[in-house]
Amino acid sequence: ITFDSDSPGSRRLLFIGTNNYQAGVMGAEIAVKQLTGKGDVMVFTMPNQANLKERLEGYRSVFARHPQIKIVEVVDVHGDPRIAFDKTMEVIDKGTPKVDAFVCLEAQSGKEVAEVLHRKGTKDKVVVAMDTDEETLEWIRKGVIVATIAQKPFTMAFFGLKMLDDLHHQQTSTQGSPAAQDPFAVLPRFVDTGATLVDKSNVDEFVKARNSATKNPS
Repeated sequence: ITFDSDSPGSRRLLFIGTNNYQAGVMGAEIAVKQLTGKGDVMVFTMPNQANLKERLEGYRSVFARHPQIKIVEVVDVHGDPRIAFDKTMEVIDKGTPKVDAFVCLEAQSGKEVAEVLHRKGTKDKVVVAMDTDEETLEWIRKGVIVATIAQKPFTMAFFGLKMLDDLHHQQTSTQGSPAAQDPFAVLPRFVDTGATLVDKSNVDEFVKARNSATKNPS
């Protein structure tokens, strides 16, 4: 079983994780709302990564219904958050290209964009981030990042291990046609663990729930 990151070309039984297309749709809808249907967007991503491609497709599908919203540039950060920092600094200093919103499809770029906007005192930009490290959540509290998309790694790990345990102890046969093709397969091809939009209205509640779920037993 794979979870969080898939390997569809392997012999894995199924994938447990985020529906990344829907995560992109979720982020795009908040961006559209904040932009009131009009604006230029810069995207930070790693284009060769399959899950990030799916997120971008989700954004594009929503933006396609709002012709006054345009993606003006897709920036490959190559796994280096400094690229997002430097590119944002360049945009703010030069004013070109014109950017009204920054969309971050991976976990590191959002806080780098927020840091630049904070240093420059820029308050008229929309930032939509990904994932929930502490710096990202703090920038939401401060109102610099409008929202982030929270995945559910706890759920992925819990459900994945539970499924493996069930398969082992029930001695379930996993032989035969792949689940994608077999209408009577005992296993699904994909289990969507869902995603949550975290913004200023629920960030503290999210942190409290996360800490409660992951605390060590006394």
